[in-house]
Amino acid sequence: MIETDFAGPIARITIRNEAKLNSLGSAALEALAEAFRAVPEAARAVVLTGAGGRAFIGGADIREMAALPSPEAARAFILRIHRLCRAIRDCPKPVIARIEGYCLGAGLEIAAACDLRIAAPSARFGMPEVRIGMPSVVEAALLPGLIGWGRTRRLLLLGETIGAEEAERWGLIERLAEDLDAAVAECCALIMEAGPEAIRAQKRLIRAWEDLPVSAAIAAGIDAYEEAWRGEEPRRMTAAFLARRRRG
Repeated sequence: MIETDFAGPIARITIRNEAKLNSLGSAALEALAEAFRAVPEAARAVVLTGAGGRAFIGGADIREMAALPSPEAARAFILRIHRLCRAIRDCPKPVIARIEGYCLGAGLEIAAACDLRIAAPSARFGMPEVRIGMPSVVEAALLPGLIGWGRTRRLLLLGETIGAEEAERWGLIERLAEDLDAAVAECCALIMEAGPEAIRAQKRLIRAWEDLPVSAAIAAGIDAYEEAWRGEEPRRMTAAFLARRRRG
């Protein structure tokens, strides 16, 4: 159900459960988290996608949720979604969500945990949990930072589904692309041009900024900048830039 291709510099992870719109039960959630923990050191970025074209992730497995025997079992289930999102956010490589079709509930939480979201015009986004008697939780808490509190309330309280164009206007996705693979490839190419240590430090710093007040976030950035200069990448890459400019 979870396929990985770690052969090249761009790691690819695919959810393959097309018959159920790539919905995720407990086993798939754990396998997907493990796939992110297993991304090779040599990889420069990770692309996460759903197979079949009809859905990125249609949500958590509703049949499994309906059969949860106790509040404790419900807690264990939702913690699996959180641990997956945490594995994505802790991955030191930029993670790109390649989104076609439905991206609902847990699927949208997983997309929100990714660093960048690139979507096809077919993409549809929503948080319908209140429609089946439960709140949206765990990484739904990332949504206000992406789209603001008002739009978050609209998605979570009304259970609406929005299209890709509206999602782009809201800032829920970074790019809407007719040619999804070309857009993802372009994004990966830009990452490949950057310094790998700089990318790693930037993702780590962005994560820290999410939890820090502004003054502390600025201080963390100063520390990160100093730390970068303990390595050779800034000197090497700035020298190469200046050499190219002299030649040009």
